[in-house]
Amino acid sequence: MSNRVITAVPVADLGPVVCVVGARPNFMKMAPILRAMAAHVPPLRALLVHTGQHYDKDMSDRLFEDLRLPRPDVNLEVGSGTHAIQTAEVMRRFEPVVDAHKPSCVAVVGDVNSTLACSLVAVKKGVPVVHIEAGLRSYDRAMPEEINRVLTDQISDRLYTTERTAEKNLAREGIPAERIFFAGNVMIDSVVSGRANARSATDTLRACHIDPLILSHPVGYGVVTLHRPSNVDQPETLHALLGVLGEVAASLPLVFALHPRTRSNIDRFGLAGLIDPARMVLLPPQGYLEMLGLMAGATVVLTDSGGLQEETTALGVPCLTLRENTERPITVEQGTNILVGRDRVAILATVQEILAGRGKCGRVPEFWDGHAAERIAADLYQWLNSRQAQAALNSATT
Repeated sequence: MSNRVITAVPVADLGPVVCVVGARPNFMKMAPILRAMAAHVPPLRALLVHTGQHYDKDMSDRLFEDLRLPRPDVNLEVGSGTHAIQTAEVMRRFEPVVDAHKPSCVAVVGDVNSTLACSLVAVKKGVPVVHIEAGLRSYDRAMPEEINRVLTDQISDRLYTTERTAEKNLAREGIPAERIFFAGNVMIDSVVSGRANARSATDTLRACHIDPLILSHPVGYGVVTLHRPSNVDQPETLHALLGVLGEVAASLPLVFALHPRTRSNIDRFGLAGLIDPARMVLLPPQGYLEMLGLMAGATVVLTDSGGLQEETTALGVPCLTLRENTERPITVEQGTNILVGRDRVAILATVQEILAGRGKCGRVPEFWDGHAAERIAADLYQWLNSRQAQAALNSATT
């Protein structure tokens, strides 16, 4: 029997937790995580890496400010490209970061190309991967995000889920329960912390040089966002959606925050004539606090965004999702979300029900309470400690 003393390296003395952001939704999820890691006793050291997948400098700067997100320690400045080019370029630029900083783990959020790319680099170099917002599934393999989700989960060592059904999804895919931790939704942490500072819809429209009178309609106003390729990249599909939005606007004025891709396609396909500016105002991309204020005051939100499905559920605002499926089923089962696809009849009928006061009433799901990041930080610290203790034990017995 060896008398050797087994001493694990304290977590504080390990390499940093490399935290990866790449596109707009990642910022909302990572900001509370970084704050929780810094506030943990003892703190968890972080290195923030921005891949530059979201490359609009003005929008990125505004999001960092709105979310109180520290400036990135590393910016890979990858920019746009095809899925293959973008994923490969993130991997190529991220590998030297891992080599230089020797992280204790790499933490990724969500389902964008940067999520998968950085996870692949880490796992091939023997660095543990932590996936925050794991286990969400639309079961639509035509969505690039679905491929990113499935593959990232398969190579992750610690998986933090936002809803109970996510663990069932992971179990079906052979991921053992001991790798999974139900933490709640960090996106809602940002909603909770940001509401007090959210910009009013009136101020947002005035800042865009638009008369806010449209907001004072007796039935209120609706908010629209569209960005998914399946909705905006084909002229026939986008024409049909703009047509039905025009019909909605006849009874409910709409504020449409235009994604650059959507604005470009409206112009390219010659569809601007379908938009009545007296009933549907078009805004440039908005900051986080502006969108939060617009949604909080809305009668209904019409969107194809996964994040907005969660945020409207947390805010108690009815949401019509213009998709045939969702990777966030809890927003339908418990929240305020209704899947209407691109069905004109369903969209119009559901809006009328909401205007008549018969809209769906939801509730805020379990652990969507503003403290998910704190639970993640506490568990991550314990998990890293356990890994170090086990590594020390293995070293002593070999």
